[in-house]
Amino acid sequence: MTLQTVILAAGMGSRLGRALPKPLTELSDGRTIMRQQHDNIRAAFGSDARITTVVGYRAETIIEAFPTVNYVHNDRYDETNTSKSLLRALGATGRSGVLWMNGDVVFDPMILGRAVEYIERDQSFVTVNTAKVSDEEVKYTVTAEGFINELSKTVKGGLGEAVGINYISSRYKKAFMRQLQRVEDQDYFERGLELAIAEDGLLLEPMDVSDLYAVEVDFAEDLERANLFV
Repeated sequence: MTLQTVILAAGMGSRLGRALPKPLTELSDGRTIMRQQHDNIRAAFGSDARITTVVGYRAETIIEAFPTVNYVHNDRYDETNTSKSLLRALGATGRSGVLWMNGDVVFDPMILGRAVEYIERDQSFVTVNTAKVSDEEVKYTVTAEGFINELSKTVKGGLGEAVGINYISSRYKKAFMRQLQRVEDQDYFERGLELAIAEDGLLLEPMDVSDLYAVEVDFAEDLERANLFV
């Protein structure tokens, strides 16, 4: 079965202070953030992986850079958050499970290699880093059974941070989409996951990648840190 993958790249990324969409930011190895993501997807899943990218701000620049993948447009990118961008993409990916990532995360290709086992058994997961817990990042707690319980920036006593690479199984995809439809325009997709856990019985595993690198590039210092790894 062809793996459905989604890259969320509709936002303006204004905090980084660049004119181009953040996924087109060049790394020290000459690739853009999005090129590194494409390379990692292909390395893990081969040429059969179907990449769907959600675009909004200066969409034409991303489409020109990567003309051979599939696109979904979020025309309300300046009024909505990742919940609504992801909802649009999930609606364009059929019934199968979907691997998705934020368009600004620079990450070790071994992360997707580690994800293969989860995807093969169609197990929903959130990639996490337990090495640090910053106030401004999405944090999580788990149930007694080890599944994700809370997942947001306001979590108290978080066990680690969400990295921005996730998978929703085919079993829970419709429920997740229903919750994404329900949440507020400015909510992150994590709010939809929390609601699906609470109301639909979604079993969401944390996939620990603390031993590998993954950097969400929001500010110039994040870019500097990412460039230490590539």
